[in-house]
Amino acid sequence: MSESDTVTGEASPVRKIIHIDMDAFYASVEQRDNPDLRGKPVAVGSSAERGVVAAASYEARKFGVRSAMPSVTAKRQCPDLIFVKPRFEVYKAISRQIRDIFAEHTPIIEPLSLDEAYLDVTENLQGIPLARDIALRIREKIKAETGLNASAGISYNKFLAKLASDHRKPNGQFVISPEMGPAFVEALPVGKFHGIGPATSAKMNALGMFTGLDIRNQTLEFMNANFGKSGAYYYWISRGVDERPVRANRIRKSIGAENTFSTDLTAFDALAAELEPLVDKVWRHCEATGNRGRTVTLKIKFADFEIITRSRSVAAAVAGRDDLERLACGLLEAEMPLPKRVRLLGVSLSSLQVGGDSEPQLTLGI
Repeated sequence: MSESDTVTGEASPVRKIIHIDMDAFYASVEQRDNPDLRGKPVAVGSSAERGVVAAASYEARKFGVRSAMPSVTAKRQCPDLIFVKPRFEVYKAISRQIRDIFAEHTPIIEPLSLDEAYLDVTENLQGIPLARDIALRIREKIKAETGLNASAGISYNKFLAKLASDHRKPNGQFVISPEMGPAFVEALPVGKFHGIGPATSAKMNALGMFTGLDIRNQTLEFMNANFGKSGAYYYWISRGVDERPVRANRIRKSIGAENTFSTDLTAFDALAAELEPLVDKVWRHCEATGNRGRTVTLKIKFADFEIITRSRSVAAAVAGRDDLERLACGLLEAEMPLPKRVRLLGVSLSSLQVGGDSEPQLTLGI
């Protein structure tokens, strides 16, 4: 950064935030462990007709293959695509290794998933003055210990650090200094803003906002009126301002499991039977961590890929596996008869009461 660590404005020290993002993490692990896959287009996931890509190697991404894409589509776009079954226990073990490397530099670590995290290194454990040097050292150690590449973004807030890590991928790093921040954001298409999805991007375009500068030209009142609680966030990030702290030991917000069926289903009994292993998986996690939650959510993906969710919150935390199943089945029953055939069901438990677990939100595929 302009990393003299001078103070800005009145007297608040410039924060030093690093966003570390592993490059094509799952696919890179598979290529590392199987030399035959190196340099080839690889998708982690199921090649079955109704499978979904969990991750894609950079060789596959050149063909437009990406995560969450139906496997049939991925194979059509890249006929030579090689599918590999995911090994989540291996990925988790490597993620813990990487987390230990982070912890050598700062205790303020906010994991976002197995393969990315924010680090606040404003004060760091090794007394390294420049955040870019800390990021470089972390990336070198990850490579030495795991054989995997990581990219890093360094800036004075979380929003810009995440933007910066995308800027030099793969296997690179980039610094956005306080002097660069506002100008960097103003030229950015709104669809590239972290936290602005396709629907919000389309709405902004309809309102004449296509870049960060277009957002910056709006009043706070206009943004609040059109985008509700998120309006102020968009208003400030368009100015390069993001005061969110890096939250160490970020609490998981929900735990969920979902499954795509081999054939579409419509009958209640068949769908209810498919809920059982999902409920089992969620409840096993609750038992393992001591977590309990008050809100049960049912996710339904129809054959045409439309998704609906239905939730129910109860006064006290769900006490047992049978209660969780009863609530999930109740949500399903309330939707019967369903208007279309169902491709996928998911169950999640949120409003968690923490019992010793401190990892980010997780969805378990089965």
